[in-house]
Amino acid sequence: MDRPFPDRRSRPLSPLILGVVIGIIGLVLTIGGAWLALLGGSAYYVLAGLAMVASGALLFRRRMLGGWIYIGVFVLTVLWALAEAGTNNWALVPRVIAPLVLLVAVLLVMPTLSVHPHRWRLGLGASGGALALTVVAALVFAQMAETKPAFDLPALGAEMGDPSLAAAGDDWPAYGGSDSARRFSPLGQITPENVKNLKRAWLIHTGDMPSDPKIAKTYGGENTPLKVGDMLYVCSPKNIVLALDPATGKQRWKFDPKVSDEAIPYTAACRGVSYYAVPDAPADQPCARRLIYGTLDARLFALDARTGQRCTSFGANGEVDTKIGMGNTPAGYVSINSPPTIVKGVVVTGHQVLDGQDRWAPSGVIRGYDAVTGKLRWAWDMMHPDWNGYPPTGQTWARGTPNMWTIASGDEQLGLVYLPMGNAAADYYSSLRRPEEKNFATSLVALDVTTGKPRWKFQAVRNDVWDYDFGAQASLVDYRGTPALVLPSKQGDIYVLDRRTGRPLTPVGEIKAPGGGVEPEQRAQTQRVSLWHTLRKPTLTERDMWGMSPIDQMVCRIQFRKASYKGFFTPPESDRRSIEYPGYNGGTDWGGVAIDPRRGVIVANYNDMPNYVRLVPRAEANKKGWAPRDQARGNIGGAEGAGDPQAHTPYAIDVNAGWRLPLTGMLCKQPPYGGIRAIDMASGKTIWDRPLGSARTNGPFGIPSMLPFEIGTPNNGGSVVTAGGVIFVAATTDNLIRAIDLKTGKMLWSDVLPAGGQATPMVYAVNGKQYLVIAPGGHHFMETPIGDEVIAYALPG
Repeated sequence: MDRPFPDRRSRPLSPLILGVVIGIIGLVLTIGGAWLALLGGSAYYVLAGLAMVASGALLFRRRMLGGWIYIGVFVLTVLWALAEAGTNNWALVPRVIAPLVLLVAVLLVMPTLSVHPHRWRLGLGASGGALALTVVAALVFAQMAETKPAFDLPALGAEMGDPSLAAAGDDWPAYGGSDSARRFSPLGQITPENVKNLKRAWLIHTGDMPSDPKIAKTYGGENTPLKVGDMLYVCSPKNIVLALDPATGKQRWKFDPKVSDEAIPYTAACRGVSYYAVPDAPADQPCARRLIYGTLDARLFALDARTGQRCTSFGANGEVDTKIGMGNTPAGYVSINSPPTIVKGVVVTGHQVLDGQDRWAPSGVIRGYDAVTGKLRWAWDMMHPDWNGYPPTGQTWARGTPNMWTIASGDEQLGLVYLPMGNAAADYYSSLRRPEEKNFATSLVALDVTTGKPRWKFQAVRNDVWDYDFGAQASLVDYRGTPALVLPSKQGDIYVLDRRTGRPLTPVGEIKAPGGGVEPEQRAQTQRVSLWHTLRKPTLTERDMWGMSPIDQMVCRIQFRKASYKGFFTPPESDRRSIEYPGYNGGTDWGGVAIDPRRGVIVANYNDMPNYVRLVPRAEANKKGWAPRDQARGNIGGAEGAGDPQAHTPYAIDVNAGWRLPLTGMLCKQPPYGGIRAIDMASGKTIWDRPLGSARTNGPFGIPSMLPFEIGTPNNGGSVVTAGGVIFVAATTDNLIRAIDLKTGKMLWSDVLPAGGQATPMVYAVNGKQYLVIAPGGHHFMETPIGDEVIAYALPG
């Protein structure tokens, strides 16, 4: 019975407090919801807001009707949420959880508005019932959302490819496992049945940690060690190379090239080193077996693989300055953070050029050096195709041309090296690009290693203004009897090409591309897409917006409606934000894909995040102080695209990578933000697909939630697949390394890493024992902790 309290002083304050809270939330939803509705968005928020204002006002006046109105709002909210999101657990979170918390509060407060003798029993029972119903519904939805394979794994077949692309065996002699770059190990000691028993076999510290707190945010690892014979080779962020005993981790030797802090670009990283055996050289001859690698200050080193001593006959005392011929190269602008590719005795290297600084940044020239002497064999400058070596006296290689910052792959038999090319300097503005730059940017280019001349190219994006440059190494396979390569891309498309000619072996099509932006005359009318397989998800809609509550979800919906979004390849604008989806971090980035050649299965971990982009007019950028990097002013590092000046163009660029809310730091698109997928190479069909990464280190305001739920996080770094049927992958922002069943996609084992695992693991064997090794170094873009550990795992005994 709803009767007034006889004594005014005995009235509790809880209805007043709750009424104020619900009323304020309702007012925010009403104002924001009206704005959203005017932009053409959902009317739910304004209607729910008005009802909550009424509910709050009545509760403030201690009227039971206020509680009943809120109960009605909650019931209608649940129905609306199911209509919008179905049984997608993560999509229901902002729509239902916060309203549920308020519902429980209302049910607990309503008994204070009544003198019914059983009011507290009813209130507690209703609150408990609401929570129990929610738990049951969540369990049911979780069961419905559980990853189930769509198809069985293909049957075991013959090893794909020719003998020159042999698998790694007990070793891991190249960055991608072998020359084929498949990231596949033929070792099968660790299986889905026993992987749960993996334990740490050893852990060492490289000692390479930042001495200056100002550069701590620039440190990362990204290293995949090599294992050749009885040596394991590790490269640290500032290019210190260590040789370890692969069974114990004990250090054999160490080489420090003394790279200065000023040379660090956005990230201090060394993805790997390259191993080369000099043909016909006696085994006991110094440098008969050597490591060749590049540094952050763009030097190329050759070291004796047994001793770590410089190979003095290589260049000048074991090193070559790769900046010769480039002209002005300020510290940090030019670096080598990926291992070179060695084909027919030629060391082929590109380099990273600091993104977003200057249209006329240093050249993206590709060079080939003699693996024994270090002498320049050739240089490919796309603006000077007639030059075969260093530029003529008084000239430099053409500035601002597309570079290759990532890992190439090579074919020893064909004498080709496959270059995943970047974009011309100033990624987001194209009017100043020259025809040659437009022709080769965002392409896979096959160079003849004997001449340094292009044999063929395959371009994925025409006149790219989305930073969709190729980041991943191509993997060499045999595809239906044809020597082929698998090429993943940042935009999510996967291509299979004849590696002799570049001809697509799987269907490739054209889609109509949206025009507009600040330079509509530059935009291509159509763009190339893979019709065989893509990691891209459907076009975003307002319903895909997310947050931790209806309020921040509403804010994201407003941002979505305000932005320019015309689907895939929406061009950037200056008067408002535009949405780039997928964002520049993938699809697939430098981690690449893993391939089981016996079953013909591709394993691809990927990102699924948009960017919220705006071209900033030059005058506005100048007022903000956005200028090219200047060490003297302490402008070191920072997130790529977040205020990059793009000097000598009309616009700077501001990229909200991942599209985050400014206050809570939550991402605006609903989860998952990353996943891992198994693909049948014969048909291009998905075998299984699952989110990759838990919510344990993620949460609003940067506070770790420690929740074990697989939300699917952003990830950087690749996976490894073994003959035992196990996938090993770290890469995620939750600082875990995982073992996943190749057959089902189910997670079988995990371990918490001491730092972010933004590196690709590797697998090898010593004396019949199989090891898994990861070098977790952290990453500034992934916002994971940095570290200097190298960790090996093995089965006990």
